[in-house]
Amino acid sequence: MAKLESTLDLTSDAGFVYGLGKVLESLNATVIEIARTDIPVWIQGESGTGKEVYARLLHRLSAHSASPMKKWSCSILDPAELLQLASKNSPGAPALQPVETLFLDGIDELDLACQRVLLSLLPDSDGQGGPGDRVLRLISSSSRDLEHEIETGNFRKELYFRINGVCLRLPPLRERKEDIPALVEFFLARHCRLLKKAIPSLDNEAMELFLFYNWPGNIRELENVIKKVVALGETRTAVADLRATLDRAPKSAVTERGLSLKSATRAALRKTEQELILKALERTHWNRKRAAQELQISYKSLLSKIKQAGLEKHASGSL
Repeated sequence: MAKLESTLDLTSDAGFVYGLGKVLESLNATVIEIARTDIPVWIQGESGTGKEVYARLLHRLSAHSASPMKKWSCSILDPAELLQLASKNSPGAPALQPVETLFLDGIDELDLACQRVLLSLLPDSDGQGGPGDRVLRLISSSSRDLEHEIETGNFRKELYFRINGVCLRLPPLRERKEDIPALVEFFLARHCRLLKKAIPSLDNEAMELFLFYNWPGNIRELENVIKKVVALGETRTAVADLRATLDRAPKSAVTERGLSLKSATRAALRKTEQELILKALERTHWNRKRAAQELQISYKSLLSKIKQAGLEKHASGSL
């Protein structure tokens, strides 16, 4: 648990957002490669997927981590405010360091007039120009796909090329459900500690619901639900809204064929369990005793689950 907590808090040596899937592993590997460069980074993802978390991670791993990262919330800016933020002589404007990280949060929220002003303020590709000729490490985020916004005339192509040196696309939680059990565990521990409460137990039905739900608000929505669980001290009331949302949703092809929601969620839970086991085995090079310790289950139980899941054919390491 301590290892997981440090990972999600971004304070461990590895310092990456927790995840078991290949997409997140590849994403974190890319962060390693680009963090210590000054190449502009565009982070694209739905609301609640962790765009600011990754922006702060990039800054902390960069050569400029000793100076603060400046954040401009683009959704509330107009052209005059942009100019004021950029001018070091403006009353009340923050003084920028010779080299610093500038995080343009929600750049897709800027109208075309603001985009024109911003383009004139940013450094060009060789680091020249910008406010006071300062060199900036640019990190931008957007919920919308800027390439599509260019096609519809809502985003300037010149600005897109200025900010997009590398694109990090963050997957929505519905595409990485294998991480949900570990995220639930982490958020339970975090908020029980903050609220000084005992960790409530989650029944299988609640976990099945978490795995079946599609989380339109992503990790932020999951954390808010777990906060409610901790505050109320029980699960049923806290997850009532999720259950009601599923009840209102159109029936899927699975349920139309006569399978119940309970059957579908149990299938999702089994699939997630298998993925967690396989990842633990891969990390430990198929050392089953170490994998059992990581998963916090008995060695005998792990062997049984490996057999039930048909994972023996993947085995390539020691016992």
